Amino acid sequence: MQFVFHSTPSIFVERGGSANLAKKILERGGKSVLIVTDPGVLSAGLLDKALPQFKELKLPFQIFSDVEADPPVPVINQAMKVAQDCKADFIVGFGGGSSMDVAKLVALLSPGTENLADIYGIGMAKGPRLPLILVPTTAGTGSEVTQSSVVTVSESEKKGVLSPHLLPDLAILDAELTLGLPAHVTAATGIDAMVHAIEAYTTKHLKNPMSDCVAKEALRLLSGNLHKAVNSGNDIVARENMLLGACLGGMAFTNAPVAGVHALAYPIGARFHVPHGLSNSLMLAPVIRFNIEVAHSMYSELGQIIKPGLKGTTIEQANGLAEYLGGLAGELGLPQHLVEVGITESDVDQLAKDAMLQTRLLSNSPREITLSDAAALYREAL
Repeated sequence: MQFVFHSTPSIFVERGGSANLAKKILERGGKSVLIVTDPGVLSAGLLDKALPQFKELKLPFQIFSDVEADPPVPVINQAMKVAQDCKADFIVGFGGGSSMDVAKLVALLSPGTENLADIYGIGMAKGPRLPLILVPTTAGTGSEVTQSSVVTVSESEKKGVLSPHLLPDLAILDAELTLGLPAHVTAATGIDAMVHAIEAYTTKHLKNPMSDCVAKEALRLLSGNLHKAVNSGNDIVARENMLLGACLGGMAFTNAPVAGVHALAYPIGARFHVPHGLSNSLMLAPVIRFNIEVAHSMYSELGQIIKPGLKGTTIEQANGLAEYLGGLAGELGLPQHLVEVGITESDVDQLAKDAMLQTRLLSNSPREITLSDAAALYREAL
């Protein structure tokens, strides 16, 4: 047995814990802070509990709130310039996956020793980076415990930076920040977190006992609380379980990487600006069905966690899981087909070509996905 398991050194779980953000930064020697977030987080007042302590403790801070979904290179460069201009020595990512991904790269690039164009891929980023705290406001990406950051580099392509240097020093999981999340965002981010755990468990490369354990516990928490969180948005226990489940899903896939669902979802987000969680949701069932002939035993194991009571052979249970997950988005009020987000038959060939650029992700698929396979999977999802 030989494997490596990376994760965030400290994870602080507490309802209302984000109110002590400034104190935690001072304890770590921070003197000038840049908070990276997005307009939605700012307008929803999610920073309101955290900011008073900065003023009370006289800790200088600045807010960069221009993060976009699927952040493009110019946004990262703008945030980095703000960090350099205010001489920030501490970075906070406060928001969804995009805000946290941008914050990671700002912390890494602000010292000026590396260029973004040079660090795409696995292990290319060497550091050093500025101290970093991440505070998720959605239960989805698990970015607070992953060593990756995804950048939109063109109309049709995303690239990832993967390095242990992107793991923050501290993650703060405050379920109160997720109470105001709209039902459709709760649903999409929740399914996104489930995809992370499912793909980590069935990945072709780097699968290991620790990633398997956290993936299964993530799915137990997520599948058991997703409907409650969507239908009763103020259920703090459900919200807390979702946030922890997403965190565990992030731990799983940063050590056992995602595969075909993400590879096919990325072009949907890049070309049609469909949120990442929804893109994953739309491609999940078709990719599972495609993989069943080589991964049915693993899918049947996960099926007993996600949908207890599935009967029959492992292949029949795996098909039952695919059927359940294929209808989950509709149950939760999300689009179930690509046509519902503006994608038509005429887009399929281009999407398939775009997906083939995701070689890092495709290599993790338990079953090889060719260009014609990708096109067929998009057509199945229409």
